[in-house]
Amino acid sequence: MATLRTLGTSDLAVFPLALGGNVFGWTADEKQSFAVLDAYTEAGGNYIDTADVYAAWIDGLKGGESETVIGKWLAARGNRDKFIVSTKGGMHPDYQGLSASTIKAAAEQSLRRLGIDHIDLYYSHYDDPSVPVEEIVTALDDLVRAGKVRAVAASNLSAQRLRASLDFAERENLARYVAIQPEYNLVSRDTYEGALQDVAEQAGVSALPYFALAAGFLTGKYRPGVTVDSARADLAAGPAVTARGVAVLEALDTVADAHGAEPATVALAWLLTRPTVAAPIASARDLAQLPALLAVQDLTLTHEDVHLLTKASA
Repeated sequence: MATLRTLGTSDLAVFPLALGGNVFGWTADEKQSFAVLDAYTEAGGNYIDTADVYAAWIDGLKGGESETVIGKWLAARGNRDKFIVSTKGGMHPDYQGLSASTIKAAAEQSLRRLGIDHIDLYYSHYDDPSVPVEEIVTALDDLVRAGKVRAVAASNLSAQRLRASLDFAERENLARYVAIQPEYNLVSRDTYEGALQDVAEQAGVSALPYFALAAGFLTGKYRPGVTVDSARADLAAGPAVTARGVAVLEALDTVADAHGAEPATVALAWLLTRPTVAAPIASARDLAQLPALLAVQDLTLTHEDVHLLTKASA
């Protein structure tokens, strides 16, 4: 059984793979979503990541579809207490930005769609530079004090704003960020590594990387000259034509062959070796995609493996 990893200074302990909910209610219908959630649970998984905006970018959808599907599943299975549920606010078409009033209204709507009385981990989805960090942190603290949120986190935040938020929270004895959710993977390291990672490490903030598989590129199915039928093919195809992308795939193939593993499993395992990373986030639209993700709990990379992958992705 996988060892759970504690998020920052909180009492939240998560499975080493966070299940991304971005596909629920979009490329995965309710039946498929329930099947994926059931299989993840059976494997020991306990952490679901979603956002109020999923999947408002699709014609005919309004946002909140993923939360609604997850809420129905939690109600149908009666297993709310076994799960850490995280969601994000600030990007829903009806609740954009991070003013105090918007944060609180968005959280209420998320609670309603999820059908729960508290959110375990609540993120600001994207930073809103027009709002002082003091207002954002205070509003999130209000949600914690009201019992509607257990812990708070931030996604897509700069090192400077993260440091300022942490400093203010500590100075005023308010709820501080326990986690950050950056884009981070073997072909996208620059956003997180450096100043942002340094602040997180110094402050004891955990990282839960999104796009952990680079929109599917690190599964190995996107290669030069290969056409893949996927809703995210345009995003994943970019790295396939770069020297860095080709080098990463070659290194993934080498390590995967040595362990009898899938490239996706190796890519996720590499993230788990990085400083501050508690659990990468990956999604599966059907059961066929899930085994390679869940296998990360059983794969331990050697120092040589990690060096090869890190060098190839530099």
